[in-house]
Amino acid sequence: MKIAIVTFDGFNEIDSLVAAHILNRVPEPGWKAEIAAPAPSVTSMNGVVIAAQRPLEFLEDAEAVIFGSGRKTQQAIEDSSLMARIKIAPDRQLVASQCSGALVLARLGLLRDMPACTDVRTRPELEAAGVEVIEAPFYARGNIASAGGCLSAQYLATWIIWRLIGKEAAIDALSYVAPVGQKEEYISRAVAAVSEFIAEERLSGATAV
Repeated sequence: MKIAIVTFDGFNEIDSLVAAHILNRVPEPGWKAEIAAPAPSVTSMNGVVIAAQRPLEFLEDAEAVIFGSGRKTQQAIEDSSLMARIKIAPDRQLVASQCSGALVLARLGLLRDMPACTDVRTRPELEAAGVEVIEAPFYARGNIASAGGCLSAQYLATWIIWRLIGKEAAIDALSYVAPVGQKEEYISRAVAAVSEFIAEERLSGATAV
């Protein structure tokens, strides 16, 4: 399974890197989460420079796509040439956002009939775009999900792993990163946040790797 974590200039390190780390704890052949960016390298909101592992064109081939957050997301969605490179298919892919990444989902028309989660700074912009913002860390409907808050990356990772492979695989991945002495509490919280949004079946057309 291929997972793209879309990371723009000005990105929030926690959003992109925590999600990538948890997702890459899945020890399945062919499973890999990679940073996809519009340029060979991108600089975070705090000056951390990372190399892109994939271009934006990689999104079209991924089984799951996460749009991370950052201070320049609004600029990114106003860049028509950049947005033209984003090709996704929610009917066969899991598509998620964290914090300001929800602005991308809105611009792509994926939040027309569903509420979304985001951070407090992005909320006014998302509501101005006509999206209902809810006071919750995670929400999903079908193959679309959103999370709000820098530390909500765990919920996106849990949802994607659970949907593509299963609950036990998600729990195993979380067990690697849970704080010592708080593993049960940490995992239980993530499972509880995501479980009500998990359909009985896995992603349509997807098979376990």
